[in-house]
Amino acid sequence: MSSPAGFPKVCAGVVLAASVALIGCTSHDFEPPDRADRVNRAAAAYAADVFDSVSWPDSSALMLEGNTIYSEECRRCHGQLGRGDTEYARERNLAVPSLVAPDWPLANLDSLRRMIFVGHESGMPVFGDHDLTPRQIDATAAYILLSLRPDVLEQ
Repeated sequence: MSSPAGFPKVCAGVVLAASVALIGCTSHDFEPPDRADRVNRAAAAYAADVFDSVSWPDSSALMLEGNTIYSEECRRCHGQLGRGDTEYARERNLAVPSLVAPDWPLANLDSLRRMIFVGHESGMPVFGDHDLTPRQIDATAAYILLSLRPDVLEQ
């Protein structure tokens, strides 16, 4: 079977275009955004009122979702009980705060939601820029406060 007359020219054009694209890509190094820039962008994008529309059918659904997200996203650094004394953190020389320390400054829902959304330059991931939804952030914050920090309910 013979190929169409223009086939060699089309192939040459495709090869040339691919070569130019490849050469163009190799001349630029990818540089991910600086952590401080990412935190600053998340802080500028944060709006507390986004949580006003989050609702839960009951506290069991809220705690189940919060436990799931905490286990998947937070436990590695903060530990199952929220103490921040994990092997993962030690191996990476991370100064992970205890979520259950009596003087922990984020022991309220609004500040905790903001920290989860925005992250921190010293290592706390920025979860609000595509990683977690407001609903997931709300559940995680509630789980931390209601399950790991029941003492805040006594105040």
